[in-house]
Amino acid sequence: MSAWNQSLTAAGIRDPELRRDYSAQRRTVRRYRRSAYLACRMLLPPAVQPHVVAATAVMHHGDDLLDSGPEAGRARAWADWERRVRAGLETGTSDDPLVRALLHTVTAHPRHRQVVAAYLDTAATELEFTGFAAEADYQDYLDAYSMPAFLLIGALLGPETDPGGRFLAGCRRLIDGSQRLDFVNDLAEDLREGRPGIPEETLKRFSVTAEDLAAGQASPGLRSLVAHEVETARADLRSARELLELIPAAHRPLVGTLIEIELLTADAVLAPGTDVLRGSASPSTVGTLGLVLGARRGAVRAQR
Repeated sequence: MSAWNQSLTAAGIRDPELRRDYSAQRRTVRRYRRSAYLACRMLLPPAVQPHVVAATAVMHHGDDLLDSGPEAGRARAWADWERRVRAGLETGTSDDPLVRALLHTVTAHPRHRQVVAAYLDTAATELEFTGFAAEADYQDYLDAYSMPAFLLIGALLGPETDPGGRFLAGCRRLIDGSQRLDFVNDLAEDLREGRPGIPEETLKRFSVTAEDLAAGQASPGLRSLVAHEVETARADLRSARELLELIPAAHRPLVGTLIEIELLTADAVLAPGTDVLRGSASPSTVGTLGLVLGARRGAVRAQR
């Protein structure tokens, strides 16, 4: 029996059709989010892997509908998908393999039904995103889109209870740092699409304009802007390490590794400074591999 089939069995997924549904999501995630897939398979207990893979597939599919294709068709495509998921949640059945996998994950983790519903309630915010006037607008975007999308996966890794909301607060800091870093790192692509993720008031504070950035004009102000945004992201990511004290021990290797990879990415973005106008930066393969292998040893110990 393959390692994947063993994980399906460990998760209690025995129905042949359902096993095929989860395996289809595995192929999707492996193709489009390979690093996330490999981290999941290497660092999580087998019984959790299929559910995290299915949740990742749901998040990827939602992102794809909201961000890809002709703009005129995105709202229609999202509305159709949302109806499918809500109908599945109501009836417990679906003709869509991804929805069927999601429904089983919700059955296995009943608290996740509320997480999925919260995501569906606000995800269409992404359709309206054209940039931010102020930092407060960015924070509203996090609450409406980034955080609910992250919790599709994050909630599966969290504690059974969350007294005082510490787990949710830690997730909020993590997604704030990660999203802010993404917006800096993807600045060149976002400019081409006409929706930079850095608020206009922040650009103005550093004497940078979207027009200058679109024209590829680097400046001392841009270098200071990048440093400010990256350092702000770093502070949130470091603070998010508190999550490791709150989640089950078997999930710590994955979550800890994801945080440290984000911090490596921050280093990579900061190193070239104004080169963000030329394209995204990535951490070194050697550094990333070292983190994953070290975490793998910890994961093996935690699962014994």
